[in-house]
Amino acid sequence: AVELVVSGGGSVQAGGSLRLSCTASGLSFDTSDMAWYRQTPGNECEFVSAITSKRTTSYSDSVKGRFTISRDSAKNQVDLQMNNLVAEDTAVYYCTSPRNIIRDRCEIRVFPFGYWGQGTQVTVSS
Repeated sequence: AVELVVSGGGSVQAGGSLRLSCTASGLSFDTSDMAWYRQTPGNECEFVSAITSKRTTSYSDSVKGRFTISRDSAKNQVDLQMNNLVAEDTAVYYCTSPRNIIRDRCEIRVFPFGYWGQGTQVTVSS
């Protein structure tokens, strides 16, 4: 069975940093695209960042320049380094291995279709 295990998250003051990690098992990691989505306190689903199997990265406009996504094939792991956090980054973050990277719409743990990990809470206080 495919499993995406997320670690990291927590609470930080504005301007601080956090790192999320997602360790995958049960799938062909090297050929899988990976992505992060988040659910805001208002229950909106937002695309955050993605990295393809060929290591092409993409970011939402709201996090570009502050977040960095990376992947480590030796560990089957994708990381999201989040710097200069702002209160609007407060959300539950989800790691996914989507069939297709969708940036303009999502539904937590439903769409894009694919595998989803458990969420991790990130809270940024201003």
